[in-house]
Amino acid sequence: MSDFNELIKDEKPTLVDFYAEWCGPCKMQAPIIEKVKAEVGDTANVLKIDIDKNEAVARRYNVQSIPTLILFKYGEPVWRAVGLQQQDVLVDKIRDYAKTKSDERFNQ
Repeated sequence: MSDFNELIKDEKPTLVDFYAEWCGPCKMQAPIIEKVKAEVGDTANVLKIDIDKNEAVARRYNVQSIPTLILFKYGEPVWRAVGLQQQDVLVDKIRDYAKTKSDERFNQ
């Protein structure tokens, strides 16, 4: 769990895909996650967490259905969705949270 905590506390947004090998919708989400990862590049971290192998992490974030996607920033969950999510939705959310304070000042 401490490794996971280190990974999510970055200032860059971290998208975590909670999944299981046996989950049909998770299998459909997987290639979308890979495309998101390629599209956002270094502006965000993208992780996959198998809930069967990481039950404590899934329990800590109240993952009851999969796929569950949670976006973290500075170690705190800032957005979550349950069920299959499309690439454009995920990329838009990541970009929203990737903005720095100076970016927000110029976009107002």
